[in-house]
Amino acid sequence: MTLHTPSSPADLAAVVAEARRAGTLLAVAGGGTRSGLGRPVQAAAKVSTAKLSGITLYEPAELVIAAKAGTPLREVTEALAARGQRLPFEPMDHRALYGTTGEPTVGGVAAANVSGPARINLGAARDSMIGLKFVNGLAEDVKSGGRVMKNVTGLDLVKALAGSFGTLAVFHEVCFKVLPVAEGERTLVVAGLSIPRAVEALSAALGSPFEPTGAAHLPATAGEAARTLIRIEGFAASLAYRTDALSKLLAPFGGIETLEADASAAVWAEIRDAAIFSGTDEAVWRLSVPPSAAPALAERLAPLSPRIVLDWGGGLVWAGVAASGDAGAARFHAAAKAAGGHATLVRAPDAVRGAVDVFSPPAGPLMAIQRKLKASFDPAGVLNPGRMYPGV
Repeated sequence: MTLHTPSSPADLAAVVAEARRAGTLLAVAGGGTRSGLGRPVQAAAKVSTAKLSGITLYEPAELVIAAKAGTPLREVTEALAARGQRLPFEPMDHRALYGTTGEPTVGGVAAANVSGPARINLGAARDSMIGLKFVNGLAEDVKSGGRVMKNVTGLDLVKALAGSFGTLAVFHEVCFKVLPVAEGERTLVVAGLSIPRAVEALSAALGSPFEPTGAAHLPATAGEAARTLIRIEGFAASLAYRTDALSKLLAPFGGIETLEADASAAVWAEIRDAAIFSGTDEAVWRLSVPPSAAPALAERLAPLSPRIVLDWGGGLVWAGVAASGDAGAARFHAAAKAAGGHATLVRAPDAVRGAVDVFSPPAGPLMAIQRKLKASFDPAGVLNPGRMYPGV
């Protein structure tokens, strides 16, 4: 496979223009750490953003940072940490789940709309994206949004393209709004709850005025009971008050254990990265549903998946299943649809991902919109063909 590594937006546009002229299909890559996310792409050439790297703007006082798409995410987080700031959406690191090496990139996070546990309080990656520069399938270099949070420049292409998996455009620069790092964090843990009871506890915490930034439930393991976890962040005095108040609120659900700073951060990193499924040969599904639907969904999935993790207060359900056959695709999609949500096959062998619906198929009118977007941004269909849906 021919590899293109453009070092400027003009070079990137030239690569896409030549691919369009020649009818060459292009696989779009960043750091390669999430290559297993989505359907396999059959392409004759690959375009990598690895040489489009570097922070292009950082205004700590304005809470804004911009970086080229190939910039390792680590460089951005380290620059922010040095000034006591962070990306609000707590992006998942897929390397342990996929067993990949390399470094996650800014463009990859934006293209896949990668978000973590803090999404319930601080929003998804797309909610923090305020500016985007990209080359579409027409080889046009386009800028959308800007570098200030109140910027208004017409259609909000930033939100439309976040999560498009490189099927509409190749990003070359992304601008994010950022937030200060919390002074401290604590996690309250209730042990031994069933999934229905856990969702009740998580809902009670999220419905309180105490602003949890994490709400998850981990299944029992051989050496540990199931754990229901609520994270709070803030100043020391606030943490003390909210810990006491939440402990009283959750007292009917059982005894409360409190995890301090490092222990709290460690458990949420495991939740963020779906670490319970790392090192296994299971296919891994990710279902997004209304939190109130999670208990019934978990019961329906129990014959397929004995290990189920809840995040986002029950709004995000992780499940592992045998990777044989269709990896339960028909049943997972049906269960998610019945629960009012959608399912994504996050990890499975290429042969499985190429044969089943990795993403829940949109209803007819929504698929028509998907196809119109593809035709508008990439009419020749050269960018990441089939990564999300056949023909898209």
